[in-house]
Amino acid sequence: MKIGILGAGMVGRAIATDLAKNYDVTSFDISKHSLDLLQRKNSNIKIKQADLGEFYQYENWFTEFDIIVSAVPGFMGFNTLESIIRLGKNVVDISFFPENALDLDALAKQFNVTAIVDCGVAPGMSNLILGYYNSLMHIDEFECMVGGLPKIRIKPFEYKAPFSPIDVIEEYTRPARYVENSNIITKPALSDPELLNFDEAGTLESFNTDGLRSILYTMSHIPNMKEKTLRYPGHIQLITALKQAGFFNQQEIMVNGNKVKPMDFTAALLFDSWKLKEEDEEFTLMKIILKGSLNYEPTTIEYTLFDEYDKETQTSSMSRTTGYTCTAAVNMLVQKLFNEKGVFPPELIGNNKDCFEFIMKYLEERKVLYRKKVY
Repeated sequence: MKIGILGAGMVGRAIATDLAKNYDVTSFDISKHSLDLLQRKNSNIKIKQADLGEFYQYENWFTEFDIIVSAVPGFMGFNTLESIIRLGKNVVDISFFPENALDLDALAKQFNVTAIVDCGVAPGMSNLILGYYNSLMHIDEFECMVGGLPKIRIKPFEYKAPFSPIDVIEEYTRPARYVENSNIITKPALSDPELLNFDEAGTLESFNTDGLRSILYTMSHIPNMKEKTLRYPGHIQLITALKQAGFFNQQEIMVNGNKVKPMDFTAALLFDSWKLKEEDEEFTLMKIILKGSLNYEPTTIEYTLFDEYDKETQTSSMSRTTGYTCTAAVNMLVQKLFNEKGVFPPELIGNNKDCFEFIMKYLEERKVLYRKKVY
């Protein structure tokens, strides 16, 4: 079984390393540094330096592979997924692009492709859990709170990004949608701040981001749904100041006779400040709350994830929680537990009990543990 992995960033490397235990893996990235880091972890993984934005090359590069994993930056994710589908290759995607992946559903059916998208932690596991319980109970409310944070808090941002800073900034600038009383409400990102206490991490601040994505459409029968991002207190104020000062603007300005896009300038500055290094200890915290009725009894289901940097393998928690969800889905396809054709966000897979239990068990074997409470 040959698997091609597009993207050798921090999460892409975790995916490649996990899959290489059982499969013939080749990793593609434009960054030689990222590819070299990967091969130092596992010399059996083949590497190829490639500009994955050259979509016309995909037929030359990827024809030999049985399954493709897309772990490219979000800004190129939709076009990457479309190009993979046109090759007729089954694919698992964690690029979290802003476009609606379901727009490619008809194309995937046309090319006889199974495409599992948004297959990370959130979106990803949050969707899977929602989809599973949607098949078992009547749900009135869904709430997901999630954040990845460094253990060492360095001022001013007290934040490190396992992804591209541009993808993080995108979360802070794209309007946030949530569902209230069956109506889709749109508010600015960073709105509705709350201070919340967590046993594992102390006091964190939560705020609106556009994290519901596909479930706005696939779970539109649920009257109340929201997703909020978690950061250390004070982060909202700093990001809002940058936003209001124009640092995230996309329109070019003239600086000493040169055209400069403020967003590009800001992302370049933040790259070093926010860069999560291989040895940086951090954690991922997620809480999912489902309220409704089960067997006509009022019921609340609560899942909590608290995962930390793995010192033994030098793997970040965000790489583990995102990457291993992705590799679980790849193994699920290999074992033909799921073979429907089309585009499937995880909530449309979670209603399959065998798939849900397979992914949960796969993560548990890698010590990514979801604690469940029912009350």
